[in-house]
Amino acid sequence: MKILEGIRVLDCSIAMAGPFAAQRMGDMGADVVKVEPTSGEWQRHASAGGATGNKINVSFLSLNRNKRSLAVDLKAPEGKALLIDMVKNADVFLQNYRPGVAERLGVDYATLSAINPRLIYVSMSGYGEDGPYRDYPGQDLLLQGMSGAMMSTGAAGTPPTAAGQYLVDAITAYTAFEGALAALFHRERTGEGQLVQINMLDAIATIQMQELSVYTVGNKPQARSAEPHAHSYIRAPYGVFATADGYITVAMASLARLGELFEDDFFAGLDDERDSWSKRDEIFARVKAHLLDRKSEDWLKEMRARDIWAGPVYGYEELINDPQIRHNGTFIEYDHPTEGRIKVPGFPIRFSRTPCEVERGAPLVGEHSREVMREAGLDDGAIEALIESGVVRQHA
Repeated sequence: MKILEGIRVLDCSIAMAGPFAAQRMGDMGADVVKVEPTSGEWQRHASAGGATGNKINVSFLSLNRNKRSLAVDLKAPEGKALLIDMVKNADVFLQNYRPGVAERLGVDYATLSAINPRLIYVSMSGYGEDGPYRDYPGQDLLLQGMSGAMMSTGAAGTPPTAAGQYLVDAITAYTAFEGALAALFHRERTGEGQLVQINMLDAIATIQMQELSVYTVGNKPQARSAEPHAHSYIRAPYGVFATADGYITVAMASLARLGELFEDDFFAGLDDERDSWSKRDEIFARVKAHLLDRKSEDWLKEMRARDIWAGPVYGYEELINDPQIRHNGTFIEYDHPTEGRIKVPGFPIRFSRTPCEVERGAPLVGEHSREVMREAGLDDGAIEALIESGVVRQHA
């Protein structure tokens, strides 16, 4: 038995954050029904990175494994009635509609909790469900820019650099996942369902607990250096450095050990806690110049021998083939009925008794409509009527 086996999740979300949160629940054994329009969820038609597929594009494929698809028109009265029937026996309802849409569709928390008081209703938004930014687009890069995080990295006078992943979406997904699990735990104790609200702005702000506390409590300004230091609140050297054949990272190294490594008297007598702040640009520039002399592998070997914190800078090819990644089983492979053999990131949480697994790949549009409606209590005649009317789509 898996940890979330027996939990029914209605995933009415789109794009990345909501589907990713629901996928995590599916990985742990929850029965996740992806409720999508008869034309298919938006992400099916907007491939990330231009990557397509045979029937399912890579972007949708990556966020929707371990789900079944019910393709239904919720604007049709019959479609809404079907969803209401499913809510009666659901445990989690997850949506990231634009503020106000749930109310217009009649699937807001007040309506659904009256039907099922045990329901955990997870509502996700960009900036919050009210307030001056209520209707602003909740897009990852826009939230990264607002978060303040970009101004902690790079060189003064240069444009801030965005993260190399959809950082805000991912953090918001994990926050929603955490909130859903906590609410389920509360329900186990009390029998009560509840509303769980998550917004992207709060998620990316609160993940910076240390940095923002340094500013608000420690009164330390967020000041970037002339050199491209990797974080305004970390002492030198701290960043990405070019070598003779690539790049490495160096983090908060002992200045005395660097002096020994480079055979450079500049570092002699420098104090790690005092001079690594006051001479941050000088130290960074000195390290940068030295590291150009040798290859990355040589430097890493020497630094690890001296207990200097350093590491490689990978591309995806190097990451996938890294021995620790292979040892951990970070990537998994499985066969998809239309996309063939799939290799993707797997499960970040490992359970000794209830391991996650891929029971089904991302579904085709409406692939499971008939079986989901049958489980909702509809007879064959009603099911066929909804399909023939176009309110519900069943994949051929």
